Amino acid sequence: MIFSIGLIIGIISITALVLFVFAKLVSRHCGRNVQDGSGYAVLITGCDSGFGHQLAQCLDQKGFVVFAGCLCPQGAGAQSLARLSSSNLKILKLDVTSDEDVQQAKMMVEENLPEKGLWAVVNNAGISDWAEIEWSTIEDFRNMVDINLFGSIRTSIKFLPLVRAVKGRMVYTSSIFAFFNCLNMGAYSVSKRGLEAFADCLRVEMASFGVKVSIIQPGNFGRATNIVKMKTSSDIWEKLDEDRKHTFNRQYIDLANEYFMSTCNSGFKNSNMVIDAMLHAVTSAQPKRRYLLVSVMDRFFFQLFPFLPTVLTDAVFSLSPMYAKRKEMLYATV
Repeated sequence: MIFSIGLIIGIISITALVLFVFAKLVSRHCGRNVQDGSGYAVLITGCDSGFGHQLAQCLDQKGFVVFAGCLCPQGAGAQSLARLSSSNLKILKLDVTSDEDVQQAKMMVEENLPEKGLWAVVNNAGISDWAEIEWSTIEDFRNMVDINLFGSIRTSIKFLPLVRAVKGRMVYTSSIFAFFNCLNMGAYSVSKRGLEAFADCLRVEMASFGVKVSIIQPGNFGRATNIVKMKTSSDIWEKLDEDRKHTFNRQYIDLANEYFMSTCNSGFKNSNMVIDAMLHAVTSAQPKRRYLLVSVMDRFFFQLFPFLPTVLTDAVFSLSPMYAKRKEMLYATV
């Protein structure tokens, strides 16, 4: 009996392994590797600075026609991008919260498409801010979600027919905060968790059309991109009403601000890891569904975190010295 059970388990394991390898081989055969971008176009949102700015330059160097969406086409970032790139890179005015801007951008892309069509859309435009939930207003949440989530949805829906026509790629810049819930990142996490839900659903739908969808999950790249909104503890304090000032007190606000800024400054110095992942998602025959981009030391923790029971993920924060200080300082009179 034991031998029979062992035999059955062995057969099932080998069968599963064979099916997995077969699926990988089929996927590799079906995918297209586009290392030479000649004849293909890519649209990137959020190219004024940061990841989008760097990716636009890299794809331009690979021969793609790059449509670089910029919030401020006359700004320093857009102008430097135009100056450092070839004539294949075209600056578009693109505010992803504007239906009119997105429609105008689509018209511009359609009028200037190269012969092989629009290969990829990289939904990169986004903002970041930090604050505890009770320090935020509904407008703070609405602004974050409108750009980070609805901006990507608005752009995706408009450009999907062009990408679908060439069985191309849709890429989304998310964050580890899509699944790692922590202090100060409530609004940002809401926007990125929603973005990943959208991208996951889209990936399942687009598989029938041969379109591949990838999610980029950067860790702490605040120092490399300057995406984090700089503000002082006074900026936070002045937004609070008297009740919340009593609850949180100025001393804790000062400590939280100092801790958050020091954490951001300890992040990656450059964006190379993110840009390499984006390039792989756009050009590889086998792009990943998710690219987790953290340090080697942090990788195991963040790979494991989404699978832990909630009681354990919540308990992680009790190990933080900052969390302990926070509990001591709440309601303290200063």
